[in-house]
Amino acid sequence: MREKPRLSFWQIWNMSFGFLGIQFGWGLQLANMSPIYKYLGAEESNISYLWLAGPITGLLVQPIVGSMSDRTWTRLGRRRPYFLVGAILASAALFVMPNSGAVWMAAGLLWILDASINITMEPFRAFVADKLPEEQRTTGFVMQSFFIGIGQTLANALPLILTAAGVTGVLASGIPLSTDYAFKIGAFAFLAAVVWTVATAKEYPPEDMEAFLRMKREHAGLMGGFREIFSSVADMPATMKQLAVVQFFTWFALPCMWQFFGLSVARHVYGATSPDDPAFREGTEWAGLCFAVYNVVCFLIAFLLPALARATSRKGVHVIALLCGGLGLLSVYFANDPGDKYLLWLSMAGVGVAWASILSMPYVILSSSVPPHRMGVYMGVFNLFIVIPQVVMSFVTPYLINNVIGTDPLRVVMLGGVSMLVAAASVVVVRDRAGSVPVEAVIDADEHSHLSTTLTAQPVPSTGLIDDEGREGGRGDAK
Repeated sequence: MREKPRLSFWQIWNMSFGFLGIQFGWGLQLANMSPIYKYLGAEESNISYLWLAGPITGLLVQPIVGSMSDRTWTRLGRRRPYFLVGAILASAALFVMPNSGAVWMAAGLLWILDASINITMEPFRAFVADKLPEEQRTTGFVMQSFFIGIGQTLANALPLILTAAGVTGVLASGIPLSTDYAFKIGAFAFLAAVVWTVATAKEYPPEDMEAFLRMKREHAGLMGGFREIFSSVADMPATMKQLAVVQFFTWFALPCMWQFFGLSVARHVYGATSPDDPAFREGTEWAGLCFAVYNVVCFLIAFLLPALARATSRKGVHVIALLCGGLGLLSVYFANDPGDKYLLWLSMAGVGVAWASILSMPYVILSSSVPPHRMGVYMGVFNLFIVIPQVVMSFVTPYLINNVIGTDPLRVVMLGGVSMLVAAASVVVVRDRAGSVPVEAVIDADEHSHLSTTLTAQPVPSTGLIDDEGREGGRGDAK
């Protein structure tokens, strides 16, 4: 059996480029949904509930899409049909989101947007493991981090850039025109970037088509997909269970920042007293620029991570990165007036270091510990450890706001900082098998002996890739 061929820089670039569009959509959402909800009249204690769309749709959609994509083979391949369908739906939701006239409408569109983004995004994680040999997977996931950083940077800064360019005025709902135009630009960017990857990146067909079709029949339909998901959870490798603890505290921390950082900046740095105060718009736009800073740091740091991981360890890199993120969130406490606003850039730089590692290191570690033929479903199941803590945060935070910490959004941001420090400490328990260890040895035979024979890397067909018409073609992607 032949190993997967190494891909060139530009081939990895093309297969990851769609992530730029996906993260353009996420970036617009993360920086602007809380202000949009406030413009439409939502209370602080309800903000977390209104954000439930993301984690719940991820909880439902990603494992199902992962399982389905493992059992899909079409003229567009295995993962690319999901890229395209999700991108079309997400772009439509982005386009109309700022025109919401009430909280319920914005919340409903957010459910559609997040479900669609999850349809697109989950197969991208499996795509890296499908196409790249073991020694290139760190580069593949880091390339995704690079595009995540660029996409979110552009999205975060775009409303402020449009305002500086002279876009003024508001919609009837009070939502600024700069936000409206940014979402419409984002809708186009999302679709265009994903279409680029669909058009330029080919996929390997199943090595044993007969075995693939047999598996497809055995797991046919939605119930078959659920059975495979439950089976995957039952057979979860030890490393994946250990990473679950790290992911829980990491992804409890992040929505604390995304949902409440902008409100905290408007209140504590700019002194805004209500959404009608002009300082509220200034503060939330500056917070968006601060989010751009952490994403700039993310893509600047991203390509240093493989070298740092080789020089030290993947676990060591992740520990240090999460420490930087936790301390960055806690340091927001020291910004108390407009003269301190640039201190927030330093805070967000720490978050950017953490973000670059969060988007790559756990996936690299995971990809070495699961069977290749179930990569899609395991990447989907792994997403449970991202969305469950966000659901927990969404229910716990309103209680804390109403009964413990009060309505000050800064305290929620600092709670996120503490949670990220706990995540850093929990990395110590993770058992990481280095990329040089044979994949066959990753899962402990005593715990999962029935999986031990499935971990040999899937071979590449002797003639290379299959083109969109199903014909065998060359060895690489289109450039």
